[in-house]
Amino acid sequence: MIAASASPRPGPLAVRSTPIPGFLRLDLTVHGDNRGWFKENWQREKMMALGLPDFGPVQNNISFNDEVGVTRGIHAEPWDKFISVATGRVFGAWVDLREGSSFGTVYTTVIDPSVAVYVPAGVGNAYQTLEPATAYTYLVNDHWSPDGDYTFLNLADETAAIPWPIPLDDAIVSDKDRTHPRLRDVTPVSATSRFGGGGQGRRVLVTGANGQLGRELLARLPRAGFTATGVDLPDVDISEAAAVAAIDWSAHDVVVNAAAWTDVDGAETPEGRRLAWRANATGPANLAREAVRHDLTLVHISSEYTFDGTIEPHTEDEAPSPLGVYGQSKAGGDAAVEAVPEHYLVRTSWVVGDGGNFVRTMASLAGRGAAPSVVADQTGRLTFTVDLAAGIIHLLSAGAEYGTYNISGRGPVVSWCDVAGRVYELLGHRPDEVSPVTTAEYFAGREGVAPRPLHSALDLSKIEAAGFIPGDSMERLESYVRAL
Repeated sequence: MIAASASPRPGPLAVRSTPIPGFLRLDLTVHGDNRGWFKENWQREKMMALGLPDFGPVQNNISFNDEVGVTRGIHAEPWDKFISVATGRVFGAWVDLREGSSFGTVYTTVIDPSVAVYVPAGVGNAYQTLEPATAYTYLVNDHWSPDGDYTFLNLADETAAIPWPIPLDDAIVSDKDRTHPRLRDVTPVSATSRFGGGGQGRRVLVTGANGQLGRELLARLPRAGFTATGVDLPDVDISEAAAVAAIDWSAHDVVVNAAAWTDVDGAETPEGRRLAWRANATGPANLAREAVRHDLTLVHISSEYTFDGTIEPHTEDEAPSPLGVYGQSKAGGDAAVEAVPEHYLVRTSWVVGDGGNFVRTMASLAGRGAAPSVVADQTGRLTFTVDLAAGIIHLLSAGAEYGTYNISGRGPVVSWCDVAGRVYELLGHRPDEVSPVTTAEYFAGREGVAPRPLHSALDLSKIEAAGFIPGDSMERLESYVRAL
């Protein structure tokens, strides 16, 4: 147990750490004269610069207390708080009720107009008034719900041993607060609780859940300790702002956007252009808005089609240069996602998983004895959804720095023709049954064909430096084909 106290003192704005991880004490600047005093009780820019998290408050509450000795707590809700007083003084006490090594750690201090505290979700909060007519005020970043799961600790718990200035027998305490459990009977607040933090154990909403990546994520996230929920059309259309806003975001900590319009040629038609922009740009923008509003981590899947394919390999900081409508719409969605403070923009290419894809098409042709012509001047690496999903889970679990990451398979850079020939070979056919052609030759005489980037290989040094090593794409191809 760790206990501390401090006397109030006016002075320069400062943010100080405490023995409870993530719990911060703030010394506020109070300006006084013969008329009274003034302070900036909440100043986002200045406080963030000194280390206060940008926790996104959505509600301000004030508790007015008539008498000395009013005592409330110990309550741990699944949201963060910024606590201060407008008038009077309180003795504040906090107990870490989150699971982990700091469970049961205590911090106390006196809060007057010159002191404030930042209380992370899961830390039990209590106070006792030291002056009459005390106005206790707090900002929170979520709304109370009658269905919420809240944790409590008894004010008189012997293990916490809070040194109340006024003995609890003499204090004004509600009957409900007197009946809260002792620390030994408290179930620690888990990482799955809203704003509970931690890499694993969080609640993930997967959009595009019926796609190749969506299915892989829903299978793998629970194995990694996450709670996963999937949505897809027609139940949820992310391009509809009202539908996205109507989602109960308090039930999620992370949203992975695996939804997309991927008909590259269809996007070049008048109707397809509108649908592509709705799914690939408007949809991510709607998710980005809610991610900021509800303090969510947003993972968004991008494409190498945001580039013109003249540079190889593509790095994370390459400027967008899309050739066609599909790539343009994906670049639009990427720009919206990059405005979210907690985002992972995952760029990938040539995705293969459980569903319709190039490898399955080639296997089907081989089974029918067809001898296809396949482009040989478009090069890149296959990305199997087992690696793409595992890479996303690694970013979330490891708490990697937010930003853009390339994720594809490793191994040699090959052409679509190389891949097709290898599929034929693995299925007992001659690889030369696949004829190489150029992109121009393949699409000669066809209308409504989207331009393709010729070079799609992605630089993987950033994701590998973050601790994730994807599998070799051609080795994955062998296993995939043999499992068909």
